[in-house]
Amino acid sequence: MLVAALNLPSFLWLWRIAAWSMGLSLSAYLLLATTGSWLFVSHRQSEHSSRPGWLRPLHLITGGALVGLVVLLLAVGLVGTLGYYGSLGHSPHLVTGLTVVGLTLLSGWSAIRISPQRPWARSLHLGTNLLLLLGLAAVSWTGWTVVQKYLP
Repeated sequence: MLVAALNLPSFLWLWRIAAWSMGLSLSAYLLLATTGSWLFVSHRQSEHSSRPGWLRPLHLITGGALVGLVVLLLAVGLVGTLGYYGSLGHSPHLVTGLTVVGLTLLSGWSAIRISPQRPWARSLHLGTNLLLLLGLAAVSWTGWTVVQKYLP
């Protein structure tokens, strides 16, 4: 189904938002990997009292920011593609991006369920984040190929 192309003067502002959002998303993921590793090690060693009190809140806030950034990237991608082409599905970037959105949402959902009563949530969260690393690499590659189509 074709959608009429949006009559926007320039998509440069949209691509700037996407570029900043992707850069911040990758930075957030690296910070999450660092703080998450620290949390995991302190949990395994039963050293909850020795880890700083700010570590878990920082991890949760950064995770929430990553979810927000990925949803923003989804919106920018949909608006930009519909506005430029009038339809979706012009590259593997759509499927790759939707996969990353799904993994990010699953990671966030599992994170807020981690507790002693739900030991499966931690395993799901860690496994999802490993897959998310691969997804971010793939979406970065496919996104770069899409950007090349728009550059003069």
